[in-house]
Amino acid sequence: MSAVCVVTTGHRAGTPELELATRFSLRLGVPLVPRAGLSISALAKKYGVSGVLVVSARRVSYFYNGEELFLHPSMAKLRISEIKAGKTDWMIKAMGLQPGDWILDCTLGLGVDATVASFVVGNQGRVVGVESSPVLAVLVEHGLKTYRDHAPRELIEAMARIEVVCANHLSYLKGLAAESFDVVYFDPMFRKPLEKSAAINPVRLVGNPAPLSVQAVEEAVRVARRRVVMKETRDSGEFARLGFTRVQGGKSSPVAYGIIEKRGGTG
Repeated sequence: MSAVCVVTTGHRAGTPELELATRFSLRLGVPLVPRAGLSISALAKKYGVSGVLVVSARRVSYFYNGEELFLHPSMAKLRISEIKAGKTDWMIKAMGLQPGDWILDCTLGLGVDATVASFVVGNQGRVVGVESSPVLAVLVEHGLKTYRDHAPRELIEAMARIEVVCANHLSYLKGLAAESFDVVYFDPMFRKPLEKSAAINPVRLVGNPAPLSVQAVEEAVRVARRRVVMKETRDSGEFARLGFTRVQGGKSSPVAYGIIEKRGGTG
């Protein structure tokens, strides 16, 4: 885990919150501590930790150095609405995604890209998200299965279909059969962060900062039936370093998508 933490509940926790907090504590292998009326910062100081996972009736959040991290699919909701309106989603275009496709997202994060992909592939498709940070993995897995908040049914269903795996993506890729997914996708931490991205900044506190390896890309090419896709900043040298010779994206966007096409691919 990227940060030492404890698990606790909200100030007015009932039996459901306490039971869920217990499950998180066991899965993460960290202590479950009583809230005892303390603030998050006071609790962190008392137990000498840098992170606190809080289970409340409203949601599950991870607090780290004053930042709160929780699952909220606002960008996925917006992107799905735009796709339905006929607008281009550059990630979907780069993937060449179709209903029924199988997608492996090797860097799940908060699951926004995976949710959009899940919406496009539909009930007949499959989306597996791999996340190496245990805190992120349990937080997002729970959120994907339980988020409601007046969300449209298609969004709830897309989120619920995502399979979350807590693992190192290279190790996971090595264990897969050749051509077992249509598309393998990477969205590693950008080498040059987009500082204005408020939604991503908290993720950087607990996410894996390691650059994507050539070996991981090679394994992804083996596992993919059609394409390997990577998201990065447009001026990043990562595309060239990792062998993504084809890059596309919106001209006004600082983000672009590198594509490695396998045989028979188009688009």
